[in-house]
Amino acid sequence: MGELIGHARCSTVAQDLTSQREILASLGVAEDRIYLDKDLTGTNRARPGLDQALAAVRSGDTLVTRGVRLSLGGSIYDPADPMSKMFVNMLAVFAAFEADLPRMRTREGMSIARSRGRLEGRAPELTTRQQAELVRMHSSGELMEVFAVGRATVYRVPDRVATAAAEGA
Repeated sequence: MGELIGHARCSTVAQDLTSQREILASLGVAEDRIYLDKDLTGTNRARPGLDQALAAVRSGDTLVTRGVRLSLGGSIYDPADPMSKMFVNMLAVFAAFEADLPRMRTREGMSIARSRGRLEGRAPELTTRQQAELVRMHSSGELMEVFAVGRATVYRVPDRVATAAAEGA
């Protein structure tokens, strides 16, 4: 049987990896074979500890996916086994669901704020004075260079100023 390779991760600096390390050690993973990622969210794709762990595994070792067995709490899941494959896929579905919850709550909060008139979108790139000057110079072709903005801003600001003037009148 191959070596046991461990990976532990926590999403904030305040969290401690001690309990995860102890669990891995109790499962037989040597301290020098435990790779760590700290202060990384579940959606963060750059995980140097996981990359190191994956680089360390060899055929017959136990860790995660890629033709390597998964050990959770002492139970071994082999990706070649249909039941194990189903279990790992279910874990992936729950992980994706958990990652989507904050996005859903953020969208709901923004929708509520927008309906109450408290969310007006991104702040303008230009000050009121810059917007007035841009409107005055709109007919010249130098606006993008003068204000260091893109074409969309050059065309959007006059409409915004006209709408604000109509609402204020």
